[in-house]
Order: sequence, then C-alpha cells, then structure tokens
Amino acid sequence: MKINNVTNKINPSHKGLYNNKALLKGLETISEHSTSFVALTTLAMATAVRPLAIKLTPDVKKENKEYAISNSITSGIMKFALAEAIAIPIENAVKQIDKSPEKFLNEKTIKALQGSAKTLAESRNYKFATQAMKLSAGLISAIPKAILTVSLIPIVKNALFGKKEKENKNINEQLYSEYNSVFSPSFQKYQPSFKGNISTITAKGLGKILNNNTVQNLAKTFSPKDADIARNISMATDILLTTAFVHQTMKNKEIEKERKKPLIYNNLISTGISLAGGFTIDKMVKKGTEKFIKKFSQINKNDPKLNKYIEGINILRPTLIFAGIYYGILPMVSTFMSDKFSEKQYKKSEA
Repeated sequence: MKINNVTNKINPSHKGLYNNKALLKGLETISEHSTSFVALTTLAMATAVRPLAIKLTPDVKKENKEYAISNSITSGIMKFALAEAIAIPIENAVKQIDKSPEKFLNEKTIKALQGSAKTLAESRNYKFATQAMKLSAGLISAIPKAILTVSLIPIVKNALFGKKEKENKNINEQLYSEYNSVFSPSFQKYQPSFKGNISTITAKGLGKILNNNTVQNLAKTFSPKDADIARNISMATDILLTTAFVHQTMKNKEIEKERKKPLIYNNLISTGISLAGGFTIDKMVKKGTEKFIKKFSQINKNDPKLNKYIEGINILRPTLIFAGIYYGILPMVSTFMSDKFSEKQYKKSEA
C-alpha cells in the first residue's frame, strides 16, 4: 500500500484535466452531436456577442447597424433551427449504427470500414464517414437558411427597432408567408406515414450510403486527415452561405436599396477574413492540440471512448476559433469597412 501511495504521488499526471469526468463527458457529447454543438455555439455568438460588437462600432450609420444586427440575430436563429431539424435525426441514426452495425450495414461494408480496428466504432474510416454525415447537416441547410434569413431580416429589424411602413401587418403572418415562399405547398401537403422510429428509418438510409463502394473508398482516402473535417466542412458551409446570402439580398425588395451593399459587404468581409484568419490560426493551434491529444491518449488509453474524446477535441478547436473570429473579433471591422465602402460607392454614383 505504501508503494502504491508513493507511485501515485510521483505520477500525478493521471489526475486533473486530462481525465476530468466533466471534460470527458463534454467531449463525448460534442462528438456525438457535432452539428448541434456548432449550431448552438453559433446561436449564442450570433444573438449576443456579434450584435453587441456591431452596436459598439463607432462612426457607422444607425440604419446600417440595425440591418447588420438584424442579420446576425436572424442568421443565428435560422442556422440553429434548420441545422437541428436535419442534424438530430442524423445524429440519433449514427448512434444506432454505432450500437448495432450489423442491423444496418452488410458484412462487406463492416469489414471494409473496420480494417484493422478492434471494432467498427473505433475505425478511422467509419468515424470519418459518419462524422462527415453529421457535419453535412449545416451544408445541406445552407441555401434554405440564406433564403429565410434574407427574407426575415426586414421583419426582425422592424420588430427590434420599430416598424415603419408596415405597422399594421402581423409578424406571425409574415413569418408564415416567408416559410411558404421557401417550402412549396406540395412539399407541405406531403405527409408520409412512417412505420417505425424516425431514427431507425434514417439509420437505414445512412446504412445504404455507407454500403456504397464509392463512399467507402472516399472514407479510406480522406480518413487520415479526419482531424480537419470539422474545419473543412465549416469553411465550405460559410462560402455557400455567403454566396446564397449575396444573391438573395440583391433580389430582396423589402430591404432598402441603399442598405443592400453595406449588408453584402459586411458578410463578404466577415467571411473572407474569418476563413483566411481562422484557417491560419487553426493550423497554428493544431500543433499544440496534437501534443495535448498525445498525452491525453496515453492517460486515457484504456478508455473505450477514447476515439470519441479525440473526435470531440478536433471539433471543439476549429468551432471556437472560427466563432471567436467571426462573431467576436471581426464585427467592428467588417461593419465599419462595409459602411465606408458603400458610402464611397454611393457618392461616386451620385457624382
């Protein structure tokens, strides 16, 4: 007993941060609900941090600030709502496949994805494929989100900063109208009668995708770079979102003409700088993360959920970096620059 006590004192690295129960549970949750974590982080930053930063930006027209704040809040809410609508069924379906792969995958698929790993859930190929499916929820919902965000910006602006021209119009009716403009009546009327749990049905659909040879080959090719998957899909989503946002803003008749360019420039500047800066910072931080993961893996090597913890770390890192830059650091810069750019162009056009 004395020898054990001495050993524990000499080697205290097995205590503290690396095997903290709250940390491990948090990383496991992030791994299993990656899209939900990203969407929730975005919601918090978009509805609180970014609006405050925009409000505090000096020497910017009041109207441009109001539109930028409305855009941020609407964007955060729509991203959360649409991503969750797609993400939750996918996340629950993946959990079902994790527990009983033989129910949803054929033997050939299990063997191909598992490789030399002890179990399918521990396989890098399988982890890459399923994590890509979960994170793709944000990418899938990008265009509908942009359409709804731009459509609802004037409504949210009027609700937050006082109605002007349409004081007598009910906001709920407007929201319903915008919803109808995105989702066709034929889609709304279609109500399939599912036999069984929605997660099970989704799991069967994902199983068919994983049984595809092309998907398996892609997983094998790109799984060595699985640490970057959250960052890469996040970047692709931001590019698609911004492109769709610019297109929809130009088309929208409810947004005042002189407010469109500041809104567009604000989004382009924010996305461009955050992608470039976020990518650079993420690569720098990743080196430190790799050292942490190495020691973390040694301490938790006997934990069956180790792969999920590492997956959680690799999702947490880029999410916090990109969110911090886009919603915390950049708003003042992008709001100020977009205001000045649009003002210059307006003066040129008048001249």
